[in-house]
Amino acid sequence: MRDGRHRWRVGPGIAALAAALLLTAASLSAHHGWGGYDVSEADLTGVVEASVSTAGPHATMKVRVKDQVWDVVLAPPARTIAAGLKEGVIPVGADVTVHGHKHRDRRKLEIKTERVTWNGRLFNVYPDRQ
Repeated sequence: MRDGRHRWRVGPGIAALAAALLLTAASLSAHHGWGGYDVSEADLTGVVEASVSTAGPHATMKVRVKDQVWDVVLAPPARTIAAGLKEGVIPVGADVTVHGHKHRDRRKLEIKTERVTWNGRLFNVYPDRQ
């Protein structure tokens, strides 16, 4: 006779599927699409605080503009590297201009960047967005 209690067993296949779904959701939330950014384009000129990093779904860097440090979101690493913008190319303390789209939430100092100019060199990480 049953007492109304059931025991649930999670097999290894179900556990693996659940883990894969959680990892996919985490990577999607970290992905930077264009929807959260202004349609209008903007330029920011400042000093590199943290040089290019190609870790993560998008390459990044930090640029100080006056008294604010902006998060600069570049293309995915392979695309950024193909544009010639590799880790260590632009040193900390260098003057740069980034061209792209500021985040719609003005509390976020973030710009999704199409092009970076440094020392007379243009790194066009999104050449299809001209």
